[in-house]
Amino acid sequence: MALPFLRAALIAAFASLGANVLFASDDSPESYWVYFGTYTNKKDGSKGIQRSKLDVKTGKLSEPELAAEMGSPSFLAIHPNKQFLYAVGEGNDKEGGPVAAFAIDQKSGKLTKLNEAKSGGAGPCFVSVSPNGKFATVANYGGGSTKIFMLNEDGTLGKSIGFFQHIGSGKDPRRQKDPHAHCSFFTPDGNHVVTVDLGMDRVKVFALSADGAKEAADRDISTPPGSGPRHIAITPDGKYAYVCGELDSTVNVIKLDLAGKSEVIQSLSTLPEPTTGNSTAECILHPSGKFVYVSNRGHNSIAVFTVNEDHKLTAAGHIKGDIKTPRNFNIDPSGRWMLIASQGGHKVGVYEIDPNTGMAKETEAAVKVGEPVCVKFVPAR
Repeated sequence: MALPFLRAALIAAFASLGANVLFASDDSPESYWVYFGTYTNKKDGSKGIQRSKLDVKTGKLSEPELAAEMGSPSFLAIHPNKQFLYAVGEGNDKEGGPVAAFAIDQKSGKLTKLNEAKSGGAGPCFVSVSPNGKFATVANYGGGSTKIFMLNEDGTLGKSIGFFQHIGSGKDPRRQKDPHAHCSFFTPDGNHVVTVDLGMDRVKVFALSADGAKEAADRDISTPPGSGPRHIAITPDGKYAYVCGELDSTVNVIKLDLAGKSEVIQSLSTLPEPTTGNSTAECILHPSGKFVYVSNRGHNSIAVFTVNEDHKLTAAGHIKGDIKTPRNFNIDPSGRWMLIASQGGHKVGVYEIDPNTGMAKETEAAVKVGEPVCVKFVPAR
């Protein structure tokens, strides 16, 4: 057991990075508000961001309720101070889709809209917030671009400090004819934005400074040709990253050196056997740092990998159950519960994680949510 002061320091350090904490502290929340991003449509009655409450001791979820109306809020991000939530709506007009800011009431879980901006490109599909809470970045899939906003102290979206149009293509003439930014994320030190571009087989790098943001193309990271990189998970020390390949069903281990040359040091399949039509979606690092998970759409599973001392991975198996099109999933900060959003099954399942093996078993705590595609946690008060 870590000494109390060391334990507190580790928790504070991880929290400042916007990462999940390695272990629960004595004053860890007993429950979390869970926010579900969805695709909205009249068929299933979905209207926007849903919320539920997770009981950390039992893994049970309360009946989901509408937290805020918004057209297809497909991806969400939580401010490090837990007071604000940001969402992208997959619009396709000339100035891009909407990016909205909401205030979070941690007692009731209710969201209050603060303001809205345009993403600058078609099909915004990802939003994240910097570790210091001063910036937000958005990836535009259809437009193949990255936009970075300042965030005001009241949580509202401020002015843009950078818009970057990606230029390039990949090996697959059907999916990689043009750039397709699929994930835009901050490094743990907050000095860089990395955007994973499926269309270019590349992780693009942008440098942040007091003067704004600028492209650092000489630091871009190439992934295997035809892999179609989609999402990234970065270790808290910023030295390694894990990127799932949507098109070739792989997970790629990257040794990060944004001051020099970053490179892929390992690629593994996320499948036990070839599966026609499979594509990966989400890539998550467990709060303990011991496991990496990747969702398979088609095989309808979560691939489990153990993290070795050299940060390379070893395949450990697959989490199965009543899972249909797992576009997104997430792990609560205690590291005990995995919530799997089945887009095709219109439900969110709750799985209990074995801390020794990383595998997880399905519980009976599933809830119905129309086309859920994102899962985020906020401590409930």
